[in-house]
Amino acid sequence: MRDVVIVEAVRSPLGKRNGGLSAMHAIDLLGSVQKELFVRSGIDPKQVGQVVGGCVGQVGMQSMNVTRNAWLTAGLPIEVAATTVDAQCGSSQQASSLAYSLVKSGVVDAAVGCGVEVMSRVPMGATTPKEPQVGKPINKGYWKSHEFTTQFDGAERIASKFGITRDDTDAFGKLSQDRAAAAWKDHRFDSQILPIDAPDWTDDGKPGKTTHRVDRDEGLRETTIEALGGLRTNMPDGIHTAATSSQITDGAAALLMMTREKASELGVTPRATIVDVCLVGSDPVLMLTGPIPATQKLLGENNLKIDDIDVFEINEAFASVVLAWEKELKPDMARVNPNGGAIALGHPLGGTGAVLMTKALYELERTDKANGLVTMCCGGGLGTGTLIRRG
Repeated sequence: MRDVVIVEAVRSPLGKRNGGLSAMHAIDLLGSVQKELFVRSGIDPKQVGQVVGGCVGQVGMQSMNVTRNAWLTAGLPIEVAATTVDAQCGSSQQASSLAYSLVKSGVVDAAVGCGVEVMSRVPMGATTPKEPQVGKPINKGYWKSHEFTTQFDGAERIASKFGITRDDTDAFGKLSQDRAAAAWKDHRFDSQILPIDAPDWTDDGKPGKTTHRVDRDEGLRETTIEALGGLRTNMPDGIHTAATSSQITDGAAALLMMTREKASELGVTPRATIVDVCLVGSDPVLMLTGPIPATQKLLGENNLKIDDIDVFEINEAFASVVLAWEKELKPDMARVNPNGGAIALGHPLGGTGAVLMTKALYELERTDKANGLVTMCCGGGLGTGTLIRRG
């Protein structure tokens, strides 16, 4: 079987809502990280067979195949095809899994997995039109089979099912912020980030011609447990707050992968091997438990134990998602999101999977470790998973 290796990975800084990246057009932001793969690797982008990108809000600036439009906007070869997929929050991780599959199966020898979301300008829910004749995503037929819940509902039901308390989630939220602050202080993210020259907003509320540089994640906040305890909850009887939920964020990331033979032919050193990928279904009512079966599947099918994984990146959609996963899998939590997660850094929906894969790769290199596992929960009850090994 063909080994599929990652030879380059890069992400943008993660901009807070209405922050430094909020005036960016999605195709400019995604195109920037796509192009940077080839600047850093020195590889001719014509070597790429296909590009697969993730995006959730495929409307407005993110419609009409945002992955292809970004590629063309960046001046990359018109001969290289691109596709945009939607697996909700796991979109760019699933896009990277599909890119991996294209290489693994022999359809192409090299591919790019990537993703983007500019949530400041394309808000959650923007893809549900107001015109009544187009219909809504869920109808009575769905309700006959499943209760329809929101992700907020799911997070609270998970907390109840797994015995997770407000104190637990507040402590986890504080830990995410502390770890992210320590990572930035230690310059752990510097090499994985592409600084972005983003447009300023004009006085009439339009992106302008002048720019400013964004080179840091903007979601970090100094806080205390006492301050977190005083925040109101997302739902009246819930335990999650804005400080224990993922942030609305703008960001993008991309990975360049190819066969090991192709890397040798092009004279580039593989940084990691993609060992296995998965996409699993989970309870659509609890909705956010997908990382549990995704992790179990990857470990079981590759004869690994939880302690064989050196770095975990699990998306902090809500604190209870990670804490329930911890209760079920019992990992060493020092290895889980060691540099903070979406609670502190942000969650640009369709871009987050590629961001997490980039973070995992660089952290394995920084700590000289071997195995990384990336997993995410997704709306509708899905779990994405990627297992990588250095070299």
